[in-house]
Amino acid sequence: MKILLLGADGQLGYELHRACSPLGRILPYTMSGQLPGQQRCGRIDFAEAGALDRLLAEHSPDVVLNAVAHTAVDRAEDEPALAQRVNAEAVHELADACRRQNARLVHYSTDYVFGGEGRRPWREDDDTAPLGVYGRTKLAGEQAVRDSGCRHLVFRTAWVYAARGQNFLRTALRLAGEREEMRIVHDQVGSPTPARWLATVTALVLSRADEAQGTWHVVADGECSWFQFASAIYSEALAARLIERAPRLVGIPSSEYPAKAKRPAYSRLDTAKLAKDFGLSLPDWRIGLREVIGEMAEARAR
Repeated sequence: MKILLLGADGQLGYELHRACSPLGRILPYTMSGQLPGQQRCGRIDFAEAGALDRLLAEHSPDVVLNAVAHTAVDRAEDEPALAQRVNAEAVHELADACRRQNARLVHYSTDYVFGGEGRRPWREDDDTAPLGVYGRTKLAGEQAVRDSGCRHLVFRTAWVYAARGQNFLRTALRLAGEREEMRIVHDQVGSPTPARWLATVTALVLSRADEAQGTWHVVADGECSWFQFASAIYSEALAARLIERAPRLVGIPSSEYPAKAKRPAYSRLDTAKLAKDFGLSLPDWRIGLREVIGEMAEARAR
């Protein structure tokens, strides 16, 4: 299997490279032309018209993994044209190119396509109602994939984090050494999901289901608020001696947090379809957090 990996330098791309390598030959591409560790790889710019079509024509891959996205939720409000280009227009071009090359496209989307009302986990067929630019552009990208007619897997996920990259976990650990007190939102609820788990599910589905096509939710089991996630991060990090002290946490409502983009209040995703179609289910989010903290502690000890 020849696998074209776009966004190989991000937290998800790094884990996809690791998880999918046993399936065949990985062709990694990034915007900078470099992988973590300064290794060279192919270069691709999603803002360049026609670049994706030329790339697929050059390589004729069996599978394309698209781990590229404009994920800065608040910044997207200030640069909607860039978010639309990366999350929707370029995805449209990529999906069309996959159709022409008969390549299977794996695309990742977000819980932010939902409005967040209610307290029932969101199913794949629930009505979408994104609240901001990020959610709207990611939804447009999803629809472009479906409308293209290419063979595709769309995986919606949420609150993704890893031992590397830019994410809530790494920010919280950095701030532990800088602040005595942190104010964390307590009324937004979701399911923190390790990038490694999402990549593992991707590899398993690709190895088991050649003809599967559609949209699935892939998140860790359970739910928590950002405040609860932060509390668990500091508890695990202290136990692993990754930090020496933790700041005092103060829970606040979303209305008191200065953010440009409105976020869904309840965005836990229902993963029953993933279990039914592929026999896959992820463990509780606390287990994932413990694994990632453990990985970071081991890396520091080396």
